[in-house]
Amino acid sequence: MKYKRVLLKLSGEVLAGEKKHGIDFNRTLSIAEEIKECVELGYEIGIVVGGGNFWRGKSNDYMDRATSDYIGMMGTVMNALALGDAFKQIGVPVRVQTAIEMRQVAELYIKDRAIRHLNKGRVVIFGCGTGSPFFSTDTASSLRAAEINADVLIKATKVDGIYDKDPKKHDDAIKYDEISYIEVLNKKLHVIDSTAISLCMEENIPLLVFNINKKGNLFKVITGKKIGTIVKN
Repeated sequence: MKYKRVLLKLSGEVLAGEKKHGIDFNRTLSIAEEIKECVELGYEIGIVVGGGNFWRGKSNDYMDRATSDYIGMMGTVMNALALGDAFKQIGVPVRVQTAIEMRQVAELYIKDRAIRHLNKGRVVIFGCGTGSPFFSTDTASSLRAAEINADVLIKATKVDGIYDKDPKKHDDAIKYDEISYIEVLNKKLHVIDSTAISLCMEENIPLLVFNINKKGNLFKVITGKKIGTIVKN
């Protein structure tokens, strides 16, 4: 195995599929089935989910930022529970942990407990981001990756890697197969926020960015196939 323990960042939009909003249960189940294949091969999978399919805090100009961010955290919990249910339907052991306590629906996040679940072959889904406002779920994914000693942080996106400019707007955009953390920061390549990149750089956690919308890519990237873009020292 190139990467035994993986932290996967899924945006809320990925779970929404073509609906663009809410949860597409067929899409969610399809993602769970690809991850199941990896779990059966012995990979340890932690997942941080976003909440953009329900709420986008930064774009809300009518509300206190902290309050808006907390609402977004509730959206991540809905996604985490839906994804957790998909895993249960296909027989994958799973635990949902949240950074804000809500004991009736999920475990409170405790690092050692999360690692114990991973060691036992359970998928662990992390909700509520970091549990604090002003920090994105990208930052939460790099934080959880560092805490659980993940071998790699994998970010699922709608594009097949990192480009020097937006490939949807520029036909001459150049894709990077490999790039350093400092280049991502200096060139202001907004594939993941700067706080997350900085933490990955400090903890030397490789970051892989790939297109999850192509069927089979998720299995390929977790099992070490060379697709997407890798960011490392």
